[in-house]
Amino acid sequence: MSDGLIIDQLKRNQILDLLKEGKRVDGREFDESRQLTIDLNVIPKAEGSARARLGDTEVVAGVKIQPERPFPDTGDKGMLICTAEILPIAHPSAETGPPTPDVVELARVTDRGIRESGMLDMKQLVLEKDKSVIGIFCDNAVTDHDGNLFDACSYASTAAINSCKIPKYEMQDDAPVKVEEQFTEPPVTTLPVSVTMAKIGEHIVVDPTIDEWSIMDARITITTNSDGNVVALQKGGHDGFTAEELIKCSEMSIKAGAKIREIIKQSK
Repeated sequence: MSDGLIIDQLKRNQILDLLKEGKRVDGREFDESRQLTIDLNVIPKAEGSARARLGDTEVVAGVKIQPERPFPDTGDKGMLICTAEILPIAHPSAETGPPTPDVVELARVTDRGIRESGMLDMKQLVLEKDKSVIGIFCDNAVTDHDGNLFDACSYASTAAINSCKIPKYEMQDDAPVKVEEQFTEPPVTTLPVSVTMAKIGEHIVVDPTIDEWSIMDARITITTNSDGNVVALQKGGHDGFTAEELIKCSEMSIKAGAKIREIIKQSK
């Protein structure tokens, strides 16, 4: 067994021993997220931006808005795309180059949670059906990785989109033209909030730190809307969840999500 595996096993044993006593390494309750702070307008040149700090995990999201040709099958709806990257300064394991499968999943889970919630009324982002729509692009940059990037990216993206300003465009000669110094509010219908839980042995904890993440058996990310309805779900890890555990996770996500949603609301 390599030194790394020995250390991981020792770390797992330590965390498991604490969990059996009803404790976590950082003193939180099992269903408690780390402290979340959100700062808006951290990128002056972006149409919207937000920095989300979830414990020691930090993500900066920036929104770019511009006219686009719609997808062939959605000519009556605007466009929304979320991306993600982990900067090399965020963690020793982060490297430059093409995105790894983990980073691709991070972007997709962030995008899906916002998209499936119907956060934006995409039909209000149409300039001319089948010809021109407004595209909203939200890029997430992880600047400090201390676990649970799924939720940190979700919170940063949601806050940035919720507070963005959409430039006004008018169609002239079949082409969109920007109207200077005129903006509209985003057509927000709900605020999606993802809550990620890790299964370690027989225990389930909300918002795992990087140490908990490194030794978990399974994870699940559940996104709810403002009504507390589940709109998206992503499972990972080599182990599974029983039906009872899934119900428990859903209840935990609704409870924790309501608190997070208030923080995002108050940040605007």
